[in-house]
Amino acid sequence: MTPVIVSAGRPASRPARRVARGLLLVVLCLGVTVGMLWALQRQVIFRPDATQVPPAAQVVPGARDVSLHTADGLELGAWFVPAAGGDDTGLAVLLAPGNGGNRAGRAQLAERLSRRGMAVLLMDYRGYGGNPGRPSEEGLAADATAAAQALEELGYPAARTIYFGESLGTGVVAALQQERPPAGVVLRSPFTDLADLGSHHYPWLPVRALLRDRFPVLEHLSSSDVPVTVIYGDQDTVVPSALSAQVADGVASLAERVVITGADHNDPVMFGAVVADAVGRLAGRVG
Repeated sequence: MTPVIVSAGRPASRPARRVARGLLLVVLCLGVTVGMLWALQRQVIFRPDATQVPPAAQVVPGARDVSLHTADGLELGAWFVPAAGGDDTGLAVLLAPGNGGNRAGRAQLAERLSRRGMAVLLMDYRGYGGNPGRPSEEGLAADATAAAQALEELGYPAARTIYFGESLGTGVVAALQQERPPAGVVLRSPFTDLADLGSHHYPWLPVRALLRDRFPVLEHLSSSDVPVTVIYGDQDTVVPSALSAQVADGVASLAERVVITGADHNDPVMFGAVVADAVGRLAGRVG
């Protein structure tokens, strides 16, 4: 009888085992990284200055502190700056900040808008400027709704209000205008949606699959009939100007596109007279 010889095959070579272990290590590290980014992403997106701000009148002459009451039970601090001078437009600006700092850093812009005849509600989101709570897309939407309600109680319903969103705040006001259509919207340094922005900064990550907060600016405004002014710098290193340009190209009712030559995201000019003048022109159009 002929014996049957069964080959067990060659054992894996040492180089092959090293490669396999290396690949496994890469997969494990990537998994840990993705898991950490999922858990910590809101700490990357939201960068609040939680410092308690001083009373409004100490920062902006004639301003006063107001409280915003959210649907989920938070009381948030904000500043109301009445229109200054004799050219009161009868309009208010709801100023929704970006993802960093607090309302004290936007005081000069609020003063400039006030001098152009517009009242200003300068809000801080939950977790910012001494406010309670933790920020999220849903939370910021509730905060903006509370700000709009406060303005209405001060005599400025949505129809007499311009929503001004700065950077991340463009996502906040884009959503708010669907719920409470305003007289107009100003988007300063907008992005199409947060996933597009995240993919620009982290091209090696599956950003769209990981994101919990979306802020779809263009989706909210692509069919809106609210007049929209889009302002951005052409040297923006935070929100690429190409994304802001896509927003301006895609909104249904573009009132004006203002491109500030040589300006980066947080340059002083982005909080200055050029921006305030653009808001004033929109106020003249819708007032």
